[in-house]
Amino acid sequence: MSMSRKEFIHTAAKGAAVAGAASLTAASASAVEKKMSAGGFKVTIKTKRLDLRHAWTISRNTSTFKEYAFVKLEKDGVFGLGEAAHNVRYGESLESTVATIEKASPILQSCDPWKYVDVNAAVQNVCEGQTAAKAGIDIALMDWLCKWLGIPLYQFWGLDPRKAPQTTFSIGIDTMEMVKQKVEEAAPYPLLKIKMGKDNDEEVLAAVRSVTQKTLRVDANEGWKDKELALRKVEWLAQNGVDLVEQPMPAHMLEETAWVKERATIPIIADESVKTSQDIPALAQAFDGINIKVDKAGGLQESLRMIWMARSLGMKIMLGCMVSSSLSITAAAHLSPLTDFPDLDGNLLLAHDPFQGVTVREGWLILPDKPGLGVTGDF
Repeated sequence: MSMSRKEFIHTAAKGAAVAGAASLTAASASAVEKKMSAGGFKVTIKTKRLDLRHAWTISRNTSTFKEYAFVKLEKDGVFGLGEAAHNVRYGESLESTVATIEKASPILQSCDPWKYVDVNAAVQNVCEGQTAAKAGIDIALMDWLCKWLGIPLYQFWGLDPRKAPQTTFSIGIDTMEMVKQKVEEAAPYPLLKIKMGKDNDEEVLAAVRSVTQKTLRVDANEGWKDKELALRKVEWLAQNGVDLVEQPMPAHMLEETAWVKERATIPIIADESVKTSQDIPALAQAFDGINIKVDKAGGLQESLRMIWMARSLGMKIMLGCMVSSSLSITAAAHLSPLTDFPDLDGNLLLAHDPFQGVTVREGWLILPDKPGLGVTGDF
């Protein structure tokens, strides 16, 4: 029986998801069963306020601080840490995030940590949505597991940290003087991502170009509502040293975005249009690539599945983040050797980061070589 292109894409995507899950079972279960005590985790939840160096403005809103939930999983003298960087766009709040972690706690308190795929699946099923809470739990779970094994997470996945690409540094929407100041402060970073999507895009680009000629990337955050306008903006940006545009149009406008992609001379990357692996097959015609965010995906395990699924459809991978601490950023950075366009700078936007982990040298991501995530700091 012949198969339509749509059916083929969905079949390939399902296969990629299974392969991604299977690739996580790399270590020796027998060794764990030999040494690990019975019973699950002690679960601790805290909240922290993270103040920003500058007000952070995108096309939808402005913020001067973030307040997130953090989770600690303890067992056998080892602890794993996770950060749940929630996003109001997806119906998440600090309160709903904490409530979701609390709802999942009985699973964690009685689980077999080595069956981490099953543990993650059970956590994912505690409620609809609330992926930031689920991501925080999965980050802590993988941190604990690799600390117990005494290896970095990237080694558990079989990845070479030297293959981590250069990250971009993001410049939020602001007054033109502040845009210039932020660009000048970003002198150590060779790649910049500029937030656009309002009525003054030309003015913003002029301000940026008045102080730097670096390669730029642009995130419109769904700001352009007309396909003709979006195409004009994309081509104008391409002529001014921009090498990709992220989410030019609203997430639901896939047909219009596909029209833009067909005519654009630089890649179009999905952000708000994609959360988890199940979203990816429908996006292959409208986008050249996807932006994976661990917080949106619901964790590291799902993020890895998303990478393999997108690759099976010939798509590029951007690895993004929320404005968050080094705990969340470092967790995502362990996936970066598998990606094309890391955008892991959320911790660099903070006035004070309570954690230390991945570092950036001339834009290059330097992953810590300590066990687990390799993150230290104040829980």
